[in-house]
Amino acid sequence: MPVDINFMLDTMRQLLAAVPTTLALFFASLVLGGLLSLVIVAMRVSPHWLPRNFGRFYIFVFRGSPLLIQMFLVYYGLGQFGVIRHSFLWPVLREPYVCAVLSLALCTAGYTAEIIRGGLLAIPHGQIEAGYSIGLSGFALLRRVIGPIALRLCLPAYSTEAVLLVKSTALASLVTVWEVTGVAQEIIHQTYRTTEVFMCAALIYLLLNFAIVRVLGFVERRLSGHLRPPPTPAVASSAPVRTRVAS
Repeated sequence: MPVDINFMLDTMRQLLAAVPTTLALFFASLVLGGLLSLVIVAMRVSPHWLPRNFGRFYIFVFRGSPLLIQMFLVYYGLGQFGVIRHSFLWPVLREPYVCAVLSLALCTAGYTAEIIRGGLLAIPHGQIEAGYSIGLSGFALLRRVIGPIALRLCLPAYSTEAVLLVKSTALASLVTVWEVTGVAQEIIHQTYRTTEVFMCAALIYLLLNFAIVRVLGFVERRLSGHLRPPPTPAVASSAPVRTRVAS
């Protein structure tokens, strides 16, 4: 079957117009989920029983249930409660975009909290003791020792979570948020040309994820540059030195 270049270009133009909505969903849920994950991981590592088990339960629920069900429960379920429907939050929570961001943020917060907790557990205990030995307070130790080391250890796994979050924004089309996948489905309903449209959409997602991976990889290299061994200098080859023996 010949490829219709004009149709592909027109489809790409329409999908690119929806990229800002996809990026807005991604960045809003990434920031909100990141802030929420800090609260969850603080509960998860708390020495007290109640917050520790609440953090564990939150991670279990949002990592163990499908994101699609979570999004439907947020979008369709919040309006079932009269206390929410008659509160000051309802004008915001009834918006599909807000519900999509909220469900994406709640889900990614569970994964991000476990990634951060893994980074905290991987910090060598000797470095924490060294910080205490030079007189660092708790906040200074967190800012100058624990935070940078945990961030460096978390970035490889967090880049994977960021890529998954970009792909998860495609589910927002099911709650009438017209991002890239939603526009692609609308074009398919009008033209019945599934393969070409989804090929264009897949290319856009590939480019977005490539850019995100490259940016996070650059940050990781900047943070861990001092850990890489310096390049070995090339040894210059020299001709053997001939000595004349006096006879």
